Amino acid sequence: MSAATSPADFGPAMLQIRGVVVRFGGVVALNGVAFDVGQRQICGLIGPNGSGKTTLFNCISGIYRYSEGEILFEGRKLAGTPRHQLINIGIGRTFQNLALFRTLSVRDNVLVGGHHLAHSGFIRNALRLPIVRTEERRLNDQLHRLLHLLDLEDVADVTVASLPFGTQKRVELARALISDPKLLLLDEPAGGLNHGEVDELAALLVSIREQFKLSILLVEHHMSLVMRVSDKVVALEFGQKIADGTPEQVRNEPEVIRAYLGETEDARAA
Repeated sequence: MSAATSPADFGPAMLQIRGVVVRFGGVVALNGVAFDVGQRQICGLIGPNGSGKTTLFNCISGIYRYSEGEILFEGRKLAGTPRHQLINIGIGRTFQNLALFRTLSVRDNVLVGGHHLAHSGFIRNALRLPIVRTEERRLNDQLHRLLHLLDLEDVADVTVASLPFGTQKRVELARALISDPKLLLLDEPAGGLNHGEVDELAALLVSIREQFKLSILLVEHHMSLVMRVSDKVVALEFGQKIADGTPEQVRNEPEVIRAYLGETEDARAA
């Protein structure tokens, strides 16, 4: 679905991972990992369980601290940036385990993701000044756009807890997108989805990249999805990078075949 491209096609790097090291006691979870994610690029991050994928995501998100290296977003060092500020600078995220408000409706869950877009303040809200109505109109326009794009219009007022897992995944994606991110971190978006839903997700991710003009860093075990949508793929094993290139290059990298895909021709064709 993504044509083979060179790094130059995506301009200056939006996200730069520079020699990141993370230790948990005597365990090295990440050992000098380095790669870039370009402007409007979809980058797949793969590796066996325990390879460090989610640890790296948590470093970018400010959940974990790294002892060495740097992570830069648009040239800005992320170390020390409060987690709640990441959404303001343009980083959105979904989680492997859904982090939704289960007793709220789809509509309210999505709107939670856009709360930082309001700049009118308490007094202006209390007085219902024109700027308040303008902000509300802009947020509602974005809400309706996302509900339509993610096929959530018919369940907008339904409580999230009563919806199928695949639909809840789309709700979380909508909540991340309403913040208008420049970089979207997706943690196992295909987890728990059936084959048909995975196919729909693949088309949706490419469409989101084009419509929102953003970059995507995708952690995913579903190899077919990663290889179909990614412009580049980075493979980790035991906290170290073992491959970095186009999907075709990484698919045929001996270290990746050994560590993740296995040695069989069926695995190579996955």
